Amino acid sequence: MLHIAICDDDSSALAGNKEITERCLAQYGSAWKISEYGTSDNLLYDITDDSFFFDLILLDIEMPGNSGMDIAEKIKPYLPNVKIIFITSHIEYAIDAFELSIFRYVPKNDIDKRLPAAVTDAVKLIELEEGRVYTIQTNSRLEKIPYKEINHIERDGKNAIISYSGGSSKVRKSLQQVFGELDAEEFIAVKGFKAKGKRISTFEVETVNELEPTRFAPAEQPGDTSGEGNPDNDDTGQTESDSDIIDEITGQMKLFDE
Repeated sequence: MLHIAICDDDSSALAGNKEITERCLAQYGSAWKISEYGTSDNLLYDITDDSFFFDLILLDIEMPGNSGMDIAEKIKPYLPNVKIIFITSHIEYAIDAFELSIFRYVPKNDIDKRLPAAVTDAVKLIELEEGRVYTIQTNSRLEKIPYKEINHIERDGKNAIISYSGGSSKVRKSLQQVFGELDAEEFIAVKGFKAKGKRISTFEVETVNELEPTRFAPAEQPGDTSGEGNPDNDDTGQTESDSDIIDEITGQMKLFDE
């Protein structure tokens, strides 16, 4: 379902924009939910304070309080991938709209022609991206994280922490559940392992073209006590840094980029 917000301080314009949007969505065959806002401050509060999620926002630019430009800038940290359509009679705002990465600019004097095309194009793009996002949905929040922005996922007790370019989000699921839901070849599962008494459980992988087998020390033969009492084999009191441990591990696992 598409979550759409329409914000305009002019009630007649608000109703007209909603009618055009609903007609366009019905023709396209999408399921939707539209939230109407007569003041920009209420829209801003719902997003920044109550974590409302929207796929698409139709914004008038000139409004009392926060302008459409202000709203677009302030909600970016909360909805980095939202599609915004600016609706205004002031053509001079088009350049600023471009700088804010606004999806489309629609002049009010041509709204009947331009708005349906803008909404249809936005919906097509949203649905194209829909299969490439991880969705977190609870009773109080809905969040969609594009695959391309996910850096890594790690366990935190009974939760999984998803770290992405815009921050991190917690979901009460195991890593195995999240990995299964992602079901995408660009993600790999990496199990934790121990090195010299320290657990290494997360690291970043860029490109692996060839992997040599890890070389382990020969197993001790029965009766061989040569390692006993050797301080080099005792992890007690190790003061090596994590970077030293990583260097030692990667010394055994050679990755070739050629």
